[in-house]
Amino acid sequence: MSQADTFRSKIRDRSLVVGIIGLGYVGLPLARAFFQAGYRVVGFDVDPVKIDDLHAGRNYLKHLGPDYVKEMAGSDRFEATTDFNRLGEPDAVISCVPTPLGPHLEPDLSYVERTTEDVARTLRPGQLVSLESTTYPRTTRDVMLPRLAASGLNVGEDYFLAYSPEREDPGRKDHNTQSIPKLVGGIDDVSGDLAYELYSQAIASVIRVSSAEVAESAKLLENIFRAVNIALVNEMKTVMTAMDINVWEVIEAAATKPFGFMPFYPGPGLGGHCIPIDPFYLTWKAREVGLSTRFIELAGEVNRHMPHYVIDRLVRALNDRGKAVSTSRVLVLGLAYKPDVDDLRESPSFELIELLKDLGAHVDYNDPHIPKAPKVRRHNIQLESVPLNADTLAGYDAVLISTNHSAYDWQLVADHAQLIVDTRNAMKTVTGPREHIVGA
Repeated sequence: MSQADTFRSKIRDRSLVVGIIGLGYVGLPLARAFFQAGYRVVGFDVDPVKIDDLHAGRNYLKHLGPDYVKEMAGSDRFEATTDFNRLGEPDAVISCVPTPLGPHLEPDLSYVERTTEDVARTLRPGQLVSLESTTYPRTTRDVMLPRLAASGLNVGEDYFLAYSPEREDPGRKDHNTQSIPKLVGGIDDVSGDLAYELYSQAIASVIRVSSAEVAESAKLLENIFRAVNIALVNEMKTVMTAMDINVWEVIEAAATKPFGFMPFYPGPGLGGHCIPIDPFYLTWKAREVGLSTRFIELAGEVNRHMPHYVIDRLVRALNDRGKAVSTSRVLVLGLAYKPDVDDLRESPSFELIELLKDLGAHVDYNDPHIPKAPKVRRHNIQLESVPLNADTLAGYDAVLISTNHSAYDWQLVADHAQLIVDTRNAMKTVTGPREHIVGA
């Protein structure tokens, strides 16, 4: 029996063991999906705190609920470890590691490279390796394959290699890991077929594409599409604001057309792991083949400027009221990058806070989901969430709305804040005077 046939047999009789590298926003839900499909799952992560939490049944991804991992923690079909020497145990090894940008907006594949080398050290016949991290085309073939080939095993015969991009959207209620359609592409036909069969056990809809490169490129296109359209409405916002036209009403009006238009909404900047980062993976790779991506790069420039635009609007609003930003107290509402989650990845709130501090302002924040701001990749603001009530609101010269959490009482904010700079249209339904509300 060939290695491929053995792998298929293990899928069918549920004896196959799935290993997940990286137990964060992507890896943990994926581990749970395979666990619920009846497979034994081994999770790998460098953070021992996560491992301890999982063994104790504690879920550190709060948006998924406190009971999310309890069933796994109490089962002999799940374990988590920091011991990467055990990567030879699973039959399928799925890598869900970060792919950030370097200081010059260049791809940082160090996590992919390091984990691939970890896998290569224990690679054995019969294993399938799959990458889920968003990256530029040919990463699976040009970065992972040579490292795995150093083992002396032959891809497509002895072991198998595929790419299947994650499509997580933390906080979304209408879809989850199991229900979001999943793309799969292999380095070769056999690898693609086996990856398709594997993922089909845990995901409701799996779409097999012809190659890993197609799957890699499709993921980039999904997020570049969003980044470009967000840049469009962000630029539209600046023009409409200058013309004293409500851009939010404009978008709602355009969205009444039943075809040919899809609404996107402006904000204080891009957040999350995908949209602020993924376009630059393609622009970097395009330069390698002698091409420029002017349209995509322009969109990135527009979106990166948004925090500065917001601060400029706040400074002008304070100035109109006879106050200097350098002597003002500013409260930022929302530290997470999107509503109703505690996800801080690339959140523009950090840059807003640092820009205000650079101008001399005293800055605090409130976020019901994040009591204390941790150090993140590019920022360390060293703040804790302050209480939100009538007295605290009245004590600030300006309130800057960065994240529109549903837990916020916007009428309370409208009634007691001296000045409100609203980047999310959160004040649209409040009643009473609006002279102190400024869009940004």
